[in-house]
Amino acid sequence: MDARMIAAYDRPVPRYTSYPTAAQFGPSVGPADHAAWLANLGGRTSVFYLHVPFCRQLCFYCACNTTAMNRPETLEGYARAMIGELEHVARIAPDIVAGSIQWGGGTPSQLGPERLMKVGRRLATLFDVRADREMSMELDPRFCDQALADAMAVLGVTRVSLGVQDFDLAVQQAINRLQSPELTAQAIARLRQAGLRHFNIDLVYGLPCQTLDTLSRTLNEAIALAPDRFAVFGYAHVPWMKPRQAVIDATTLPGAAERAAMADLVEARLIAAGYVKVGLDHYARPGDALARAAAQHRLRRNFQGYVTDEWPWVAGIGASAISCLPLGYVQNLAEAASYRTAIDEGRLATARGIAWSAVDRLRGDIISELMCHFEVDLAQVCDRHGAPLQALLSEVPGLASLIDDGLVALDGGQLSVTAQGRPLVRSVCAAFDRHYTGAEDRHARAI
Repeated sequence: MDARMIAAYDRPVPRYTSYPTAAQFGPSVGPADHAAWLANLGGRTSVFYLHVPFCRQLCFYCACNTTAMNRPETLEGYARAMIGELEHVARIAPDIVAGSIQWGGGTPSQLGPERLMKVGRRLATLFDVRADREMSMELDPRFCDQALADAMAVLGVTRVSLGVQDFDLAVQQAINRLQSPELTAQAIARLRQAGLRHFNIDLVYGLPCQTLDTLSRTLNEAIALAPDRFAVFGYAHVPWMKPRQAVIDATTLPGAAERAAMADLVEARLIAAGYVKVGLDHYARPGDALARAAAQHRLRRNFQGYVTDEWPWVAGIGASAISCLPLGYVQNLAEAASYRTAIDEGRLATARGIAWSAVDRLRGDIISELMCHFEVDLAQVCDRHGAPLQALLSEVPGLASLIDDGLVALDGGQLSVTAQGRPLVRSVCAAFDRHYTGAEDRHARAI
């Protein structure tokens, strides 16, 4: 990527794990809307997303909704609240079918084996769970003993996402996360001994003290662990939103040109190692379900990244969890104590959300296709939504410059992201985002 392109496009843009994005959620959507929208979900198949906002210790780089929490009484109370929310959802829509289950955080395993089992078993008794469902769980390899691995297997976990971020010691010290390749390999060995077979590794580029050389060594060590998938994200430095990031010395962060080179290095190395690139930032072995979904144009994107789920709906459980429902998005209260209070009082813990407009549905379909497949038949999408194609194109003034810069090609109603444009697909999507102003400072930079 040349200096002109970097100068033109290195600005904050959403990651587009939803549309509208969470930046547009507001308090006008409350518990009554949440309940009505859940009832509308009844009888459909949905993902259940279970959020645990706790970690053993905090990493400075992390922008997730999480806190360091080791008090058993707090963990026990939170697990009870998750069960209470599941029971409340079941009273509203008892016939939801659980098509897949995703545990995220934070670090879900911070609940401990017994509490994980309580929550998981209660979900299974309240809802019809598909026999072929996938259950994925995020895991901190530093805190994975055999008891936890065995409990995950009994619970029915089928895929584990292991946080690595970077193996270089200087980078790890800068982000407060010391984790050797040997420790990570030991965690994988324990999980395999318990019968788990599918693993993802998460890496981050653009971290403090990270260089092309240190990232190259990390890639060598991560590839040697032989995961099925990689997710490799660019670090978003937003200390005004996540105060823990203020500990990081901003002068040690790679610049835009080096970040672009890092993204190129990741892609080249993982493809050379036999992985297929999926969407913007995921990689999978050719026979993996994620790679097959991409090849068959079945890929989806939600707040957990790229997924193979056949259904778009998500029932979010836990503090800050987001539900994607047929009429809009709803997010729970972010603070764990407030979430617990709401559930203990018999209320849904709704904080905010947004109802989909007809225009949002149209733009959301376009953005989803671009993020997942780098192309979209605009004429077909407009026809499906009863909208004139020319009217849409007239409302996307940034499209002309994207074409002039060689990021996209428009042939009739078919819009395709070029090879040069793929690393900047989020910027392409922003042109179709009617809410985006370019002034938002809560998003990760495009490069």
